[in-house]
Amino acid sequence: MAELNIKVFSNDSRDFSQYREAISTFVKSNTAAKIYHLPECCELLKNEFGHDYYYFVAFQGLEIVGILPLVRQKSSLFGDHLISIPFFNYGGIVALTPEIEHQLEISTIQLAKQLEIPDVEFRELLHRKGMQSSEHKVTMLLELQDENTLWQSLGSKVRAQIKRPTQLNIESKIGKAELLDDFYYVFSRNMRDLGTPVYQKSFFQAIITNFDKHVYLHVVAISGKPVGAALILGFKDTAEIPWASTLREYNKYGTNMFMYWEVLKNVINNNYRYFDFGRSSIDSSTYRFKKQWGAQPVQLVWNYWLAPGHGIPANNPANKKYLLAIKIWQNLPLWFANWLGPKLARNLP
Repeated sequence: MAELNIKVFSNDSRDFSQYREAISTFVKSNTAAKIYHLPECCELLKNEFGHDYYYFVAFQGLEIVGILPLVRQKSSLFGDHLISIPFFNYGGIVALTPEIEHQLEISTIQLAKQLEIPDVEFRELLHRKGMQSSEHKVTMLLELQDENTLWQSLGSKVRAQIKRPTQLNIESKIGKAELLDDFYYVFSRNMRDLGTPVYQKSFFQAIITNFDKHVYLHVVAISGKPVGAALILGFKDTAEIPWASTLREYNKYGTNMFMYWEVLKNVINNNYRYFDFGRSSIDSSTYRFKKQWGAQPVQLVWNYWLAPGHGIPANNPANKKYLLAIKIWQNLPLWFANWLGPKLARNLP
């Protein structure tokens, strides 16, 4: 067997492009790899947010046998971190054997020490030996059948909630860039109401551009006004909803239920086997919302290498030191939140 050789490519590497096709083939053929492992994801985050990336590729001879994409988030406010992959739920090491995984771990730690970065975060589904981990989130996964079977499984109460807004002048639209303004209007308002800085609109445009055949937008409108919106990413046998929002004042009409049913119908019609509702905390309101559709929790395990004297980072809304900032943000004018938000959100993992 050929000797293992690990190469690391940065956003400055001129020879990275020659391996893109082979890396994409590896990602698409490996069951553990997600769409976020594709080189396009690192490049998108560099172009949109200015974050440097380091893409590790393990070779045996000419064959790719392992990969690890890492993105560096560095700011005076939130610290310096290597993450695989920020902004999304998945990432981490993908390799053909545990031995190759271990060698990629070692190479990653060497890079972190060289760059004097105090922690590396791997967003995965399994524990890594010798690393600390965080299990504060689960993703909610629904195995899909046909539309009628899903409808009957929901129960009369859920079905009634889905039907309720059909009495209004409600419509469901599916598209791409032509729906971006509607999507962003709903999404940015909801993020402001949650007290969370919003990403810039161009970030979602870049996702549509870079992952064109894998992505679409879903918008629900009442009398022409957008009241619900979602971004759907499909890869292999799974469709995922990394971002979804509805205007709170319309939820009493069941618009959120209607939107998710419309999304699920379209996902089924596109022959996906699973639907990933995204991450939630156990027993939270979002967890219960997703569970009523039949989704089951799958533990997310975010593994950490930590330099001596450093703990697991806590740059998230659950951190009590951000409570006051969240309350202030919720009361900002929308135009101001949308102007200031992207300057902060780019460094929130």
